[in-house]
Amino acid sequence: MPTTNLSVGAMTSSPSSAAQSQSQPKPRWNSKNLSWRIGADASSAACAGALIAPIITIIDRSIMENASGRTSLANSIRSSLRTLLLRPQSLLLSKPTALVFALYSGTYMTANSLDTLSATVSNRPASSITSGPAKFAASSAANVGLCVYKDQVFVRMFGPPGAVPRPVPLPSYILFTMRDCLTIFASFNLPPLLAPWIDSRLSDKLRRHVSGLTTAQFIAPASVQLFSTPIHLLGLDMYNRPGGTFRERWEVVRSNWLVSTAARMCRIIPAFGVGGVVNLKMRRHLMGKLE
Repeated sequence: MPTTNLSVGAMTSSPSSAAQSQSQPKPRWNSKNLSWRIGADASSAACAGALIAPIITIIDRSIMENASGRTSLANSIRSSLRTLLLRPQSLLLSKPTALVFALYSGTYMTANSLDTLSATVSNRPASSITSGPAKFAASSAANVGLCVYKDQVFVRMFGPPGAVPRPVPLPSYILFTMRDCLTIFASFNLPPLLAPWIDSRLSDKLRRHVSGLTTAQFIAPASVQLFSTPIHLLGLDMYNRPGGTFRERWEVVRSNWLVSTAARMCRIIPAFGVGGVVNLKMRRHLMGKLE
């Protein structure tokens, strides 16, 4: 009999404890491993920024020097590659490379942090990403601020030969801002929107090797350079030739449009293509371990 009573007591208490556990409310926020997740955001951004900084520095310098008449785009690239091969520390530890690293690691970190904040507040998995206006605004603010600062340093370092460096005019700042907003929208907001459309058109065989998101991450930022490059060239010309007429500026933009667009596409593929994919996949991998 005592054994029976114990058994009955255990049976009667079990449903009660189960009901109590079921009645406990789920947490409103997903704050699990939050400090480690922020570390994963920073690590992903820094790795992507360090990977792409040297090549972006070389291309940005060549575009600046070509637009200012200091040297041709091809000669500038050859000179920088020679420096990279013979004296790598001179390029890798230079001020221009440091500025480019700060630009892209800061931009990626901003986008990653917003994804982590959104996942925390909306109680979604840590590896989830967003594509709304908040991400565009935050990423644009970080990228525009850092990029405009980088460009005003570059345009004075690699401006017309013999010219005394002077302040960058306000119209150039405005044009650089427009250029960067276009690039950010195509780099962070368009890929998640285009990915389902691309996935639906990829064959099963292709989908096993490349996703629609990865494909969009390369295509969207490169394609927008067709529209952002003339804006970039106009901003540079306003600094290089303060007294130029509209017709003269249009001739400069038109003559440099194709070669500069090609160079900026080559620049943007590592910047937001390779760098974006590295940042995305490394963050997803690290967050998967923390979920």
